[in-house]
Amino acid sequence: MPIETPLLDKVTTPEELRKLDRSELRQLADELRDEVIDAVSVTGGHLGAGLGVVELTTAIHYVFNTPDDKLIWDVGHQCYPHKILTGRRDRIRTLRQKDGLSGFTKRSESEYDPFGAAHAATSISAALGMAVARDLKGEDNRVVAVIGDGSMSAGMAYEAMNNAGDRGGQLTVILNDNDMSIAPPVGAMSAYLARVASSDKYHAFRNLAKQLAKKLPKRLYRGAEKVEEFSRSFVTGGTMFEELGFYYVGPIDGHNMEHLVPVLENVRELTDAPVLVHVVTQKGKGYEPAENAADKYHGVSKFDVISGEQKKSKSNAPSYTSVFAKQLVEEARRDERIIGVTAAMPAGTGLDKFMTEFPDRCFDVGIAEQHAVTFAAGLAAEGLVPFAAIYSTFLQRAYDSVVHDVALQGLPVRFALDRAGLVGADGATHAGAFDTAYLGCLPGIVLMAAGDEAELVHMTHTAAMFDEGPIAFRFPRGEGLGVEMPEAAQFLEIGKGRILQEGTSVALLSFGGRLGECLKAADQLAARGLSTTVADARFAKPLDEDLIRRLASEHEVLLTVEEGSVGGFGAFVLHFLSREGMLDTGLKVRTLTLPDIYQDQGSPAEMYEEAQLQAANIVDAVTRLFSDAAVSAGDLRA
Repeated sequence: MPIETPLLDKVTTPEELRKLDRSELRQLADELRDEVIDAVSVTGGHLGAGLGVVELTTAIHYVFNTPDDKLIWDVGHQCYPHKILTGRRDRIRTLRQKDGLSGFTKRSESEYDPFGAAHAATSISAALGMAVARDLKGEDNRVVAVIGDGSMSAGMAYEAMNNAGDRGGQLTVILNDNDMSIAPPVGAMSAYLARVASSDKYHAFRNLAKQLAKKLPKRLYRGAEKVEEFSRSFVTGGTMFEELGFYYVGPIDGHNMEHLVPVLENVRELTDAPVLVHVVTQKGKGYEPAENAADKYHGVSKFDVISGEQKKSKSNAPSYTSVFAKQLVEEARRDERIIGVTAAMPAGTGLDKFMTEFPDRCFDVGIAEQHAVTFAAGLAAEGLVPFAAIYSTFLQRAYDSVVHDVALQGLPVRFALDRAGLVGADGATHAGAFDTAYLGCLPGIVLMAAGDEAELVHMTHTAAMFDEGPIAFRFPRGEGLGVEMPEAAQFLEIGKGRILQEGTSVALLSFGGRLGECLKAADQLAARGLSTTVADARFAKPLDEDLIRRLASEHEVLLTVEEGSVGGFGAFVLHFLSREGMLDTGLKVRTLTLPDIYQDQGSPAEMYEEAQLQAANIVDAVTRLFSDAAVSAGDLRA
């Protein structure tokens, strides 16, 4: 049954929203919440965070003159209500689909998205840059950043606040406290105090008092200033933010329009100093299955709106994440020195299983990948066996720590890189495309990739046993290939690959998650009369030079296949072949990688087809090489 949204139907842009009477905002927010629930039930996506900011989103667009006033969402996974109110409702059911709306904010999608975001803690830095640009250009618009409390565990947020507080000038930061409840709103009194503290009269009085106090002796002035700040923070909180140079307002109930709108209207008029508005919200608000779920329905597949039951695909093969988690627990039972480290993704990386069995040996450091890596380095320096389980795309945030604190010192930190390769609906911001290239260039690191779920068992064990320096192993999102799982994990000889199928004409050398497609391609090539060897490199660094030398010398065609960017495994192989003089022997070599673009979201099949990494694409690449060779030979005979 279609949902009824008579008021929302009249609002396609914030300009139309601002024409509503304030008394109508409650109904609009309720209709907006229903629309979000209905849309995400069709597409899947991030649900809980968006439901928690329905009222806040409505109030911000009602009070501020977007898009002239810049609104920056941190992370961006809570932006679905924002998209509906900013002219994209007619496409909201294309969320996270090929050629559809992004699941995050995206500059190319709308003028209401002034800054793209899908990683955490970028909003305040970007907002400050926009505020400075505004001032340098002599403009007078407002800049607003909305940041969730989870992102406040990232150091970048405080670096930005320190800079902004020192500079001064208009900048509004809204802290969406939706999880750790920094401080609870206390009903009408809290709302009253927030309105008073955010009013221009109070702000002017406070500034006047400070100016008068400056005429006192320095010792007395400093004392008076501290008394004022302490007195206000005693009833409203926010001492830490005040110390960073922000004027603190809150906490206020983020679901109460009568509280939100007046405070935001007051804050809008404060232009001489940055302001932090502390808003307390509930993740999953207004949808009972989300409110009752442990993760508040943070990320969901398609679901039934009435029951909340998600429609997840079933597979007989285990997920790579679950295989890693299970094996790491096995390793930790054997070796009490093994420590798990994650950066706010215990469930996503599988470390929640480890944390359940070994709560004293697992550390979730929050959204702080740089700290996570150097923390792991400290553990390794003291003889422990740390596993830093971090998505490939998020490890990018800690690259200097990997280089300076781990690799340069040769410390045996184990990096488990989940979501390596394409990630489907999460798109370019979450794709693990670059880790082979950015890790493989570091001296002394060992870099592995699992071709199937059984190999992941062995690689987890190998990483646990290896103590001669840093070691990383990458594995894709989703389910494995359905191969038989080993009874016991084996230590893999460092820098040695394996041959799965012997042939004579074509060699397919796979690194990582496309091994299954290489095996399918080999069968299709055999049907065309091309005998094909399929090899699993296992290691990008160190390379199995004996294996590559053999494949190059015994076959007419050599293809490397990887689910990674240019500059990765294929480049390492070409460098070796060039150094060995094997590119001058008539060998036909091609490297199949992810395309040199940022791929937009789509289904995995659509994205792999676009990347030309399906079995049929591998077959086409091989046959083109033989066709080109035949044409060249014909030209020579002529």
